[in-house]
Amino acid sequence: MKPALSAALCALTFGVALSAQAQTAPQAPTPGASDPTFSAYALAQQCAAKSDNTAQGQCVGAVRGIVRGYQYGVLFLSQRTSLPDSETKRVSLCLADTPVSSIVDDFLADAKQVNEADLKRTPAEVAVLGSVHGHHACT
Repeated sequence: MKPALSAALCALTFGVALSAQAQTAPQAPTPGASDPTFSAYALAQQCAAKSDNTAQGQCVGAVRGIVRGYQYGVLFLSQRTSLPDSETKRVSLCLADTPVSSIVDDFLADAKQVNEADLKRTPAEVAVLGSVHGHHACT
């Protein structure tokens, strides 16, 4: 990967993290998490609480914020840097007509395949975007 593209993607990831954190309400700390208020474990717990309307609202808001922040970051990056179409397509998401509930369900299914300790150390943004790229990458 080109150094400029690599640096831009790092900045994009950081921007997504800030955007997503700004969209979530404060939560009780999860013991052992690298970022106790927004680990993949904490988000998965919220999203799994289907009967808790508050948790579901926070889950949907966080996932929507992560995805939108990332998409705006890719758009910003493509406007500021000369990227070949193949590179832009490689980092883009294809989410036309994809409901957030589907993205949440995919994330929960993927999170169940990872051990709890790793989820506690993984930022929610990384886990959600990894799941979304796994299921909705543009090819």
